[in-house]
Formats: sequence, structure tokens, C-alpha cells
Amino acid sequence: MIKIDGSLTPRTLMPDIQRVFTSAGQKIRNLDSHWDRSQGTPVYTVKGKYTTRGWTEWTQGFQFGMPILQFDGTGDSFFLEVGRRRTVELMASHVSHTGVHDHGFNNISTYGNLLRLMGEGRISHNEWEAEFYRLALKVSGAVQAARWTALPDDLGYVYTFNGPHSLFVDTIRSMRILALAHRLGHVLMGEGDQKISLLRRLLQHAETSARFNVYFGNGGRDSYDIRGRTAHEAIFNTTNGAFRCPSSQQGYSPFSTWTRGHAWILCGFTEELEFLSTLPEQDFSALELSYFPDKQFVLDRFMEVARATADFYIDQMPSDGIPYWDTGAPNLHKLGDYQNRPADPYNQWEPVDSSAAAIAAQGLLRLGRYMQQNKNSDQEAGSRYFQSGLTVAAALCKEPYLSSDGDHQGLLLHSIYHRPNGWDHVQTGQHIPNGESCMWGDYHLMELAVYLQRLAEDGPYLSFQSVDVKPLQEAALKQKRKSV
Repeated sequence: MIKIDGSLTPRTLMPDIQRVFTSAGQKIRNLDSHWDRSQGTPVYTVKGKYTTRGWTEWTQGFQFGMPILQFDGTGDSFFLEVGRRRTVELMASHVSHTGVHDHGFNNISTYGNLLRLMGEGRISHNEWEAEFYRLALKVSGAVQAARWTALPDDLGYVYTFNGPHSLFVDTIRSMRILALAHRLGHVLMGEGDQKISLLRRLLQHAETSARFNVYFGNGGRDSYDIRGRTAHEAIFNTTNGAFRCPSSQQGYSPFSTWTRGHAWILCGFTEELEFLSTLPEQDFSALELSYFPDKQFVLDRFMEVARATADFYIDQMPSDGIPYWDTGAPNLHKLGDYQNRPADPYNQWEPVDSSAAAIAAQGLLRLGRYMQQNKNSDQEAGSRYFQSGLTVAAALCKEPYLSSDGDHQGLLLHSIYHRPNGWDHVQTGQHIPNGESCMWGDYHLMELAVYLQRLAEDGPYLSFQSVDVKPLQEAALKQKRKSV
């Protein structure tokens, strides 16, 4: 169980956050100057050097999103130009990629961050450039929504690269590309010029994930399980849409919790909860979903999922909030009372996954802040979630997790990619993978640092789905008036 530090605040973490940006600047420069683009996309490190591993090209947005976040955190225009140039040069294929469920990772991290910064006035306004980013996000949202498996009872999901039968917990974070495209006024055009609501598909996917990937411990299907646990994958019969079984690609088993997948659900549902709360009631009433008759039903459901997974995370992880790679990993019992002490990345039995912690920390912080700002929410629980997120962040922003080695290209150490496939490097003299990094871990640590910096400095709230186009339009109008 996480030993929550109630004394922490975003301001007290500022020295740690600055260390993250200092180290990140070195890592980004190193990787950008040494990476051979003909090798594909960097995924994870081996002996401190980034390498690739073909599965899907889901990490390039993190590679180029990191310099954009570095500019966000430091104001150093060198990194803005790197991120902007690489986005224009290399990200177009990700906008039109029909074979993946990763659009929210790749395109929000690049086009989305750039549009957000322009909307905040952090970078100079250029209407054509802004429209370029908007168009990329609109198209990406529609392409992602078109990768669709329909189920009975108005359910359905964006299916994974495994095929139409497969629903991953990861994909909930990609739903933010549908959210942003909807916010920008876009729809998916289907056969016969049918206009398909991106918000509707977002909600359908979320409800399907909640029913089949998340357990609530309340009888029926959940009678054998506990509240807040997640299954990495849900398998469906594509002939009649019937649910067949839970599964897992990167976890230990269908009946244990792969902690990074769990973190995706926690962060994804919470971030979507923030976004959905900003939409007008009429956006929901027009959707005609029986299980979501109005906005409040939607918000209540998303809150239910977010709180269940947050409580599970707090109760089941080690005291510093850094999880081992799976809650059912076969050798965890050899670690003894591991839940009541900090995680040990150098143990002999099971690896930790710091990338899961970086994702989950943001989810806990966002959930806590959302509840604290809503008078009808449980304020004590909101404080518990927020302080838990700060506790996890405090552990990640220092050794042994934050890399200070200038020769190591990774920022966040001790992350895991694919334990069952044996892809993660085991260093000489070690018994398990440790000391390595991955693109999503590095990116999400930076995203966490920017988020905390915004809170500490009372800056504009870091929201990736609710990009407000009004400042952009107003700036364009003023610019036009001046030219006249």
C-alpha cells in the first residue's frame, strides 16, 4: 500500500521537477543527434542506448513530443524547433495509419501539444500553422474511430493490431484523439454520407472497456474478483459480438493485473472525465445511448471506473507507489512483504515498471484535483488521490529512477516493455531487467513534470483534450484587422 506523504505539494517538488528538465534536455539532444531514422522508431534502451523493436510504430509521437514538452517546461526554443520540425517531417503517416489503436499516443503528443501551446499563447500565432495542426487532429480522430468493432446493445470498441476480436485497456488513452477531434467540430463520415459522432464512439468504447476490462467486485461476473483490478485484453466473437474471455499480451495472465495496462485505464478514464465535464448537456442527449441517457450518467460512470482503479492502485502497490510489472508475477512471493516497503528494482525475482508509475501518478493527480474542485465530490478521497500522486511523483523524480548519467539515453530508469516475450535487456550480473528506459516512460515522466510545474506556478491547466480554439480564432481576427 502506498505510504501517502501528506506534506508534499507541487511547490515542494519543484527542485525535483527542475532536475527532470535538466536531465531531459541532455537526453533529447543525445537521441536526436545520434538516432538513425532508417532503423525505425526508438522504443526502449539496451545498455543505455535506444533501439527499436518492431510491433507497431506507436512511440514516435513520444520521441518528438518530448522536445515539445521540454520547451513547455523550460522555454528553450531549440527544443520547440526540434519537435515542430520532426512533427512536420515524419508524423504524417501516423495521422492516416489505419492499422493501429495508437493515434492518441502519437498525434496528441505532437500535433496536439503544438496546438495547445499556440492556444495558450506560448508560441506565436500563425493561423495556417494552427489549421495544419487542427486538420491533423481531426483526420487522426476519424481514422482512429473507423477502426471499429460493433457489439450488441450499442456497445463497441476501437480494436487493436491483433484484430477485430481484441480490445486492449491501453486504447482508452487513445480515445482522447476522438475527444479532441469532436471538440474541433469533426465527425467520421461513413457509407452513404452517414455522420458518425466521435463522441458517441468514445463513450461506446469506454463503456465496453469498463464492462469487460475492469472488475468492480460486486457479484455476477465479478464474484471471483476484486474491485479495481483490470484485464489487459478482452476477446470477443466477431460473428455475434459475444464476450469470450479475458486475455493478456504483456501481463502474466488474464487473471492477474498487468500494472501498465491498469495505469492506462486509471489515467485515461480520469483525463476523459475532465474533458467530458466541459461539454454541454446537448452533446450527450443527441447520442441516444440507452446506458448514457444524459451527461450526469456519463460522469458518474467515468468516476466509478477512475475511483475503483485508483483505490486498487493505492492499496496494492509498494509503499512508494512504484509497481512491479504484474500483480500476479510468479515470483513476487519470494520478495516477502513487498507491499509495505519501497519497490526494489535490483531484486533477484521480478522487475518493477516505473513507466506504469509515471502514467498512474498523473491519473491520481488529475482525479484528486477534479474531485477537490467539485463540491459534490468526496473531498477527503480527492485529497487522498492527489497526495498519492504526489508521493509517486516524488519517488520517480529522483534516484534510482531519474537518470543522471549523461551517456544513458533514457530519462526514466527501470521500465519494462514486454516481459513475456523476453524483449527487455538483462544487464550482466543482474537476474531481471532493470536500469533501462522506454519512450513512453520518458515521455510520461516529462508530461508529469510539466503538469506539476503548471500546478506549482498556477499556470494554465494542462489539458490535452479541451484545446480551446477561441483564442486562436480571436488572435487570427486581430491579426487580420491589423493587416487591413
